Amino acid sequence: MISVERAKKIMGSFKDQKILVVGDMMLDRYVYGVVNRISPEAPVPVVLVTEENNRPGGAANVALNIQSLGGQAIVAGIAGKDKEGEELISALTCRGIFADGLLTSSHTKTIVKTRIMADRQQVVRVDKEDPPEATAALLNDFCKRISELAGEVNGIIIEDYGKGVVCQEVVDTILRVTSEEGIPVGFDPKDNCELKISGITIATPNYKEAMIAAGLSDTPLSGDPINDARLKKAGDILMKKWHPQILIITLGAHGMYLINKGDDPRFLPAKAREVFDVCGAGDTVIATVMLAHATGADYYESASIANYAAGVVVGKVGTATCTPTELLNYIE
Repeated sequence: MISVERAKKIMGSFKDQKILVVGDMMLDRYVYGVVNRISPEAPVPVVLVTEENNRPGGAANVALNIQSLGGQAIVAGIAGKDKEGEELISALTCRGIFADGLLTSSHTKTIVKTRIMADRQQVVRVDKEDPPEATAALLNDFCKRISELAGEVNGIIIEDYGKGVVCQEVVDTILRVTSEEGIPVGFDPKDNCELKISGITIATPNYKEAMIAAGLSDTPLSGDPINDARLKKAGDILMKKWHPQILIITLGAHGMYLINKGDDPRFLPAKAREVFDVCGAGDTVIATVMLAHATGADYYESASIANYAAGVVVGKVGTATCTPTELLNYIE
């Protein structure tokens, strides 16, 4: 367990860290309301709307977490030249996030996820997006932009939501640049097993993603995670496949399974007091771990702070972030 004083010292250096987030940028739209009756047209609830708002989502939520924790986030992604794209850029810049790497095109549409919420519960989600191939024409320009931005940052996060931005060409560009410049790189994967990615600094798959990437079935954990043979096998496979310095497999309500290259696995129990919504908790983990690592914190300290940060955000509704004050209060 990390002490409050040590956490405070690490977090005090977050303000000096500039992190580039590369991945699938989205606009999260929330429609809030109340349900008082069932529709006469179909057996579905009628939501009387009381509030609507937009916020950056997908990979952009990682940037929000970095910014909320006191760091400086830069985003690199692809959006449409449409109203939603303008709303996304505005939502980023008004929060102090640099959108220098966000390319817009009339040949693709901005990804929008609309969540209808009633009484703190999600009733339905409506998605608008193009197929992943729609971004192919922009990849050369996108990779050039990433290379230009890489020299300005203390770390790069590859945030894959499986929407087409995180492809082999982009990964190769990032790995080449980070290797040349000595920049730490974090990888938060989706179920994209075709990607060839090796020599990263930090990987933070959740349990399901780890099992898929390792070629194992994602049957539920049984008993104590530190003694789970399948979890250990997945960790061994991914350490050989991705060659990360640090592997953190997030286990939801169970906590985190940690492997530092050359050390035995360690386990961190979850720190959540109550869980309202796990949406976006993985974004908080990779953002916090990368910020802490960039300050010089060791792998266990970085994971410990991230574990507490995840405990904060799962106690909120929707994709959420964590402030330094909330995090320190939670650790205390």
